[in-house]
Amino acid sequence: MQVNFLFLDDNVTLRWNTTGITVAGTTNVVGNGNNQLYNPWGLALTYENTLYVADRYNNRVQKYLRGSLNGTTVAGQANSTTCSSYQCLRNPASIILDDNENLFISEESNHRVVLWKKDATIGELAAGTGTTSAFHVKIHSTHIRLGLGTGSNQFRFPYGIARDQQSGTLYVSDYGNNRIMRYTEGNNTGVLVAGGNGQGNNINQLNSPMGIYFESLSNSLIIPNTGAHNIVRWRIGESNWTLIAGNLNASSGNSPSSLSGPFGLTVDPMGNLYVVDSGNHRIQFFSLRQTDGRTIAGMTGVQGSNPTLLRGPYGITLDNQLNLYVADTWNNRVQKFLRY
Repeated sequence: MQVNFLFLDDNVTLRWNTTGITVAGTTNVVGNGNNQLYNPWGLALTYENTLYVADRYNNRVQKYLRGSLNGTTVAGQANSTTCSSYQCLRNPASIILDDNENLFISEESNHRVVLWKKDATIGELAAGTGTTSAFHVKIHSTHIRLGLGTGSNQFRFPYGIARDQQSGTLYVSDYGNNRIMRYTEGNNTGVLVAGGNGQGNNINQLNSPMGIYFESLSNSLIIPNTGAHNIVRWRIGESNWTLIAGNLNASSGNSPSSLSGPFGLTVDPMGNLYVVDSGNHRIQFFSLRQTDGRTIAGMTGVQGSNPTLLRGPYGITLDNQLNLYVADTWNNRVQKFLRY
């Protein structure tokens, strides 16, 4: 779903209140009640600021109307039941809304992406083959879960997903295969568009990519190269990436120019980059073409559960006023940071 953002003059300095407001979940409480979350990850917003949350360890997606702390299960089972059929989810990681409020969901442990249409009670396959059986096949003393693999219609732990809203093309961050795959609408056979040359830190490789963002203006993917502690841009059709943020030598750090295990990211209409710097328990803001970030939520290297701290955040999104929503994953809540 394309959010109509507020456009600001280039000279405006963007700032956010560093005290977060809990808009979903209960701080430090694990549960599957309608006011509880368990390891929230991916986030999505509608025009009306209805919030969708991938409630990862509860194996469901929760919907929160604006101003309500009580969620409704719109994908998966409300009681956290997991299975490999399309009535269930297994560790949903990322979510995308299309213009009709249909949900695309990456299922980390079912090794597939599903489409869950609005008001549906069952999903349908969008990419991957998925885990088609609860059993394991034993081959040469190795247990292999069905559906997990390296084929063009298979994944090994898909985490991030992005979508070209104009064409319907889906991009999937295939974490375990260190690659990004592209799927045209209605086609379950993917095409490699980034990585795929083994795990590594060379410019033609990816290292455990987690999130992903498709930037239509530049026809490129912006990728949190999590294992290399940096953010890279991979233009569609090219065979290598260029560095956007973090260190070229793949070292982690907590300086303004360094990152530690970045997971999610988003980009605003001015081209500014927002990075979930998970290992540093902070959100970093990188102005367009700047390599030094500014901490706008959380405190560098300090984890906690009070309103000014984060603990291992994973997901991020912006509303149309550039207010910041953060999946404060290990505090089992979603925090909103108001722009001022």
